[in-house]
Order: sequence, then C-alpha cells, then structure tokens
Amino acid sequence: MSEAGSAIPSPAASSGKKKEDRIYLVSYPKIVFMYPTFLMAIIAGIYMQFFGAKGADLATAQGNIVMGGIFMGIFTMNLIVLAFDFPRATSLTLVFFIVALVLGFYLVTISFPDFLPSVLSSIRNIKPVANASFYYFIAIVLGIIYFFVWVGVQLDYWEVGPNELLHHHGFLSDLERLSAPSMKIDKEINDLFEYILLGSGRLILHPSGERKAIVLDNVFFIGQKEREITRMLSALQVQVKTDN
Repeated sequence: MSEAGSAIPSPAASSGKKKEDRIYLVSYPKIVFMYPTFLMAIIAGIYMQFFGAKGADLATAQGNIVMGGIFMGIFTMNLIVLAFDFPRATSLTLVFFIVALVLGFYLVTISFPDFLPSVLSSIRNIKPVANASFYYFIAIVLGIIYFFVWVGVQLDYWEVGPNELLHHHGFLSDLERLSAPSMKIDKEINDLFEYILLGSGRLILHPSGERKAIVLDNVFFIGQKEREITRMLSALQVQVKTDN
C-alpha cells in the first residue's frame, strides 16, 4: 500500500517531492492492518506446497500442525486489533490482566497437580491444519482487497503545501482548495497496536476559516507526517492529544 502519488505519489515519489514542499496524507481503512495475516498466508502456503506433509499425513504431521497454529495465532491477533481499540491505558490494563491470569494458572497447577496434564492433553488434541490451497486462497482474497484499497486511495487524498491544503477526490480528480497557514492539527494515537504495526494514528486538521474539522483516520507513520508539516508551516500550531 502506498501513500498518494503523482496523481498520487508513492512513498518514494513523495520523498522526491519534498523539494516542492508537498506532503501527502491518506486515510486508510482498517483492513490494511491485516497485512501480517496476508504475509503469513503466503509463507504457510509456500511451506505446505514444498515442505509440508500431504495425503494421509496432512492432519498428523508436526510441521503442518505448527504452521497451522502459527497462522491461526497471527490471524486471531489481527482480528483482535481490528475489533478493539487499545489506548495506552487500556493496553497497560491488558498487560496486568495477562500477568494475573498467568499467576493464577500457576497457583492452580500447584494446588491441583492433575489439572495441568488434563489441560495439556486437551490442547494437544487441537490440531489446526490446512493445505497449501487454503493459505493461497486467503492470500489471494486479501491481495484483491488490498488492490482495491490502493485504487481507492488514488482517488481520495490530501495534499499539504506551504500556503494551501488540497483535497483530491473522485475519478475526474475533483479539487477542493483550503487555506493552510495557521492551520491547527490534532494528532491522536487511539490504538497502540495499530501504531506499532504501521505507525498509524488519526490526524484532525483545522484549516483557518473553516467551521468543520477534517478527520483522517489510519494515517501511516503519523509522527513523521506531523514533523514534516510542522517544518513546512512555521506558523503551524500542533496539539498532541493523548488518551486518558
């Protein structure tokens, strides 16, 4: 996925455009955070095609089971990232909860020695396996979605210049021009895991003279974008919002 380029510059093109003092802002849908699942599906498909056991051994081979378990683990974590927001305070609470859960499990195994073997036996009976075609199918579906997302961002993006804010949108490249000097920007990091995955966050633009704010969700590498805009607009007032 790329930031906007010539009609919408790619990241490489946009870095070359710095001489022209242009910064491109793109708001992406949340599906982009599924890229670990996309990559893992490709890796798992290649492994199953060339190294995985097939036929009668498909469901019992240790390598197949390990690969299936890794894929399901990454897929599950991706779904959690999409389903919930994890502000820094919530993430800290989650860490404490996991620590308490691990300590509680440890105490239970000490008090009830037969508990752990029975749990481990149940876990061993869970054997998530799939053939190469399944993993490739997941990768192809996500790849098609990513292609249409890429097409979509070519038709809707923002361009920040020293004196103006431009909104490019539509098949015919409709253009909306707003004033950039004295523009106020709020930067919000609403989800710690989304920030870890793609440096993503929310930019809220307040152009001077405009009543409505412009909200851009899931802007990649938001810290770098903020610094570039700050350098460009010497009169820019930047407010950084943090969650409670």
